[in-house]
Amino acid sequence: MEGLLALDIALFRLIHDQWQNPLFDRLMPILSGHPLFYPAVLTLAAFMLWRGGRRARLCLLMLLLLLPAGDGLVCNTIKKAVGRPRPYAALEGVEPRTGSGQNRGKSMPSGHAFNWFAATTILALYYRRSWRFMLPMAVAVAYSRVYNGVHYPSDVLAGAILGSGYALAGTVALNELWQRAGRRWFPLWHARCPRIVPPWPPQPVADATPTTAETTRQQEESHWLRAGCLLIALLLVGRWAYVASDIIQLSEDEAYQWLWSKRPDIGYYSKPPLIAWGHWITTRLWGDTQFGVRFFAPLIGAVLGLSLLRFLAGWIGARGAVLFLLMIATTPLLAVGSTLMTVDPWNVLFWTLAMIAGWRATQPGASTRDWLWVGLWMGLGSLSKYTALMQWLSWGLWFLLWPPARIHLRRPGPHLALLVNLLCLTPPLLWNWQHDWVTIRHVAEDANVGQPWRFTLRYLAEFLAGETVLWNPVWFGAMGLAVAGLFRHYRREPRLLYLFSMGAPVFLVYLAWTLHSRVMLNWIAPSILPLLAMTAVFWHLRRPAWQPWHRRAFGAGLALGLLILLPMHDSRLITRATGIVLPINMDPHHRVRGWKETAELAARARAELQAEGRPVLLIGDHYGITSLMTFYLPEARAALPDQPIVFCLTTPRPKNQFWFWPGYENRKGASAIFVQRLKSNVRIRDWLKNPTDPQGRWHAPEPRDPPPVLLEQFEQVVSLGVFPAVWKGQPQQWVQIYACRNLR
Repeated sequence: MEGLLALDIALFRLIHDQWQNPLFDRLMPILSGHPLFYPAVLTLAAFMLWRGGRRARLCLLMLLLLLPAGDGLVCNTIKKAVGRPRPYAALEGVEPRTGSGQNRGKSMPSGHAFNWFAATTILALYYRRSWRFMLPMAVAVAYSRVYNGVHYPSDVLAGAILGSGYALAGTVALNELWQRAGRRWFPLWHARCPRIVPPWPPQPVADATPTTAETTRQQEESHWLRAGCLLIALLLVGRWAYVASDIIQLSEDEAYQWLWSKRPDIGYYSKPPLIAWGHWITTRLWGDTQFGVRFFAPLIGAVLGLSLLRFLAGWIGARGAVLFLLMIATTPLLAVGSTLMTVDPWNVLFWTLAMIAGWRATQPGASTRDWLWVGLWMGLGSLSKYTALMQWLSWGLWFLLWPPARIHLRRPGPHLALLVNLLCLTPPLLWNWQHDWVTIRHVAEDANVGQPWRFTLRYLAEFLAGETVLWNPVWFGAMGLAVAGLFRHYRREPRLLYLFSMGAPVFLVYLAWTLHSRVMLNWIAPSILPLLAMTAVFWHLRRPAWQPWHRRAFGAGLALGLLILLPMHDSRLITRATGIVLPINMDPHHRVRGWKETAELAARARAELQAEGRPVLLIGDHYGITSLMTFYLPEARAALPDQPIVFCLTTPRPKNQFWFWPGYENRKGASAIFVQRLKSNVRIRDWLKNPTDPQGRWHAPEPRDPPPVLLEQFEQVVSLGVFPAVWKGQPQQWVQIYACRNLR
């Protein structure tokens, strides 16, 4: 083994040091990664979809299914297991020619070689002559990794063998799966395409058994329904795998609301209790882990998908319902809600279930039981977020726009639904009554209700621009056109009016509120699914007239949604694709990274202060960092709920849930480590001077004075300095740490 390692290093030295030349010095970094690579790939993929037919679509599907899974599950798993450091980190005199900031992680096997040879294998299966271009390119890219000093020759050799073998095995396995499952679950589609890997046999002779058009239509519907269920299952498994990975950590609100579950109650400072009850269940199933905290978010997304699939299949057909599932899968705000576990997923779920039950309840033959379901779903929505009560505005608009539905107002159903909704609200109302209605004051302050009305358009443009991106610009534009067309052509179409009523009031209320003050972009979350469903139904009705560009617009929406979602799921893809390194204040993921490292910084400072012989507490300047330190420090989690060691800085009046829990005031004589988060703001004009420099993220903020209340509480407060919380080689948070001695 030592001889092979020596040979590997000698060959690396030969390629990296001795075969160096000016041409390769310019060419090899380009082969390892260029800003135009991903745009070129996307352009080629779009052209293949446009002109390539079935062969191209199946080829792209195999690439999409196999390459991300292979890179994340196979290649990176082996890298972590082997743990081989990169050459520039292990050998003297080796400097990477692509910048070490872009090549973090381990060395064996090479991810570039793995992906290029896997793609070469898949393309060769569908286009046999493609190897004439792809194989030389794959070899050149693999060679560039050695030349650039970021991999050994054995790394790229292992990556090439693994990538080719994995791609071949994966395509054969998927083809075999289609042969078995396709024949059973999708017989019509299987008859048209018996294999998903060429060579394709001739089309089979039609079955001699006569079939009617109605039978064929029913089979097609069943096929699409099964395809929709399969899509939902794949998204569920993929999202569970994503939240279980280390790509992102918990957000401040997730950790804060997880901490509530350690003290179950019937209400909390800012939210109803359902989010805490949900965390209480999942953390007992899966432990106090990121997966345990976020378990319900992907599951809620799957339940929403199944409910809407069944609901809309009767309106626009199963095929249209599956296309709608693709729409919501490429809506960024909904994708975030299917991964991060805050109050919004619960709110959207129960709002949507109430909407589905409400359509049945307002039909001529509806029963009182249907309205009781409406009340139950709305009640559970109110237990997740108080803004769920705005759904009564939706009911008011529906009764206003559709006179035939008003007959139900003379029946007990809607009134019983309201009663059930109010009964569900009893626990948080009782808690607020016991705590001087603190939540009402908090919500009013959050929305700036007490401020005088000063008309401004400043927040309107910000709101519309943000919503356009978070809805997906194509879907947002299609929704706007559908609303305009609704009142121009379809004012007597009850389905469109109903869906519009279920979403428009929320959106319009917050749109109007932007004329007063800033509105958080997630506040309109319950309106997205009703309005997107209205959009799908509207364009389904208009489909015969708009068919020529309808399909192209839908494809553009899917492509644009994927382009937005990929960096939203892992912002490092921006660096890999373009070489651009986002500074902290521009990186959308810095809010969910670096918190474990922040907790470790605080733990090290605490251990040093404990050497003085006094008990040492941890204090955060904000409820978010306090909760995150509690979650990511094992000793802090183990001490909950009776003996907490992490506290939030005291305030003279309630500002968060910590105000209602025992604080550190009775720990007289104890010392503490105070952690204060600092903002690192890199000016855009400074960043644009060199956006590919990894050091551009290392913009240390200025230190701040400790809060006056801290100086009053402790005899001595000393700043230990400003520290970066470094995640995978890049700073994500900046904190200032203070040593506080002898609590008065």
